[in-house]
Amino acid sequence: MAEEQGQRPKIVVMGGGTGLSVMLRGLKEKPLDITAIVTVADDGGSSGILRSELQMPPPGDIRNVLTAMADVEPLMAQIMKYRFSSGEGLAGHSLGNLILAALTDISGDFVTAVRELSRLFAVRGRVLPAAGEAVILHAEMADGTLITGESKIPEAGGVIKRVFLEPVDVEPLPEALEAIRSADAILLGPGSLYTSILPNLLVPKLAEAVVGSDAIKIFVCNVMTQPGETDNYTVSDHLQAVYDHIGLHLFDYVIVNDGEIPEQVQLKYAEKGARPVQLDRDIVDGNGYKVIADKLVLFKTYLRHDTDKLSHHIFQLVQDWIDRKS
Repeated sequence: MAEEQGQRPKIVVMGGGTGLSVMLRGLKEKPLDITAIVTVADDGGSSGILRSELQMPPPGDIRNVLTAMADVEPLMAQIMKYRFSSGEGLAGHSLGNLILAALTDISGDFVTAVRELSRLFAVRGRVLPAAGEAVILHAEMADGTLITGESKIPEAGGVIKRVFLEPVDVEPLPEALEAIRSADAILLGPGSLYTSILPNLLVPKLAEAVVGSDAIKIFVCNVMTQPGETDNYTVSDHLQAVYDHIGLHLFDYVIVNDGEIPEQVQLKYAEKGARPVQLDRDIVDGNGYKVIADKLVLFKTYLRHDTDKLSHHIFQLVQDWIDRKS
């Protein structure tokens, strides 16, 4: 076993948004060597303003992941998430985004800024942007309409046919490629399918590295559909979208929630057009994916994955995979 040899299993987690950060809070407590590769397609809110005005990659998703993986006091995590509610030029900005912008200006390089903040925050693992430059995400809708901008795609209200990046030949970080090549496990999701997960796989060399890796590949499916992105999607629809963009069945395992969601919670989400993602197991099994299904949801203000249960399943899959190979 890897741990008996004094080595932690190496896991690469790819995505962006809130779902990724929530999952990483649980995973960082496991004896894993984690590298998080985070999308740089965000163009909304504070991230979008800093991206436009300072010509830097959007810091928001990176900030969330750094905070989730950091070994700091809760107050420091709150400071990083603090968002100004007033002040000319400050309203709407996250303090953590501004700190990353300042470090980028000081160091002259966004990747160096992320590395330095990781050091200051005693991050358990590595956090890497999917590319050293911001990218523009486009969507071709089913009716032929083209939508430009990550934040505009869910607002379009149509059916997404495909998403693609500009520039199409964007280069990934060498460290990200190396992390994928040496990984024991590669994990995608949870998160916005078209605007957080797929943009990482649209970086050509990243996708090639994932396809060529002999690591176990795991997809963590969202609990709820996302209005404007995955309306009425089943589990197999999520997997099919990845297949349509990459051209093959990428994953060995898919982890899904099969726990009941209280009716009052479903009604709350239905008001915004979201509904539970249904597990169409016959189709998923028929396509060769192995399914790990469990009650994986918690509800406070929002539905979230149960990070303890989810990280347990992931760690067990990774450990079993390594044991079989050794």
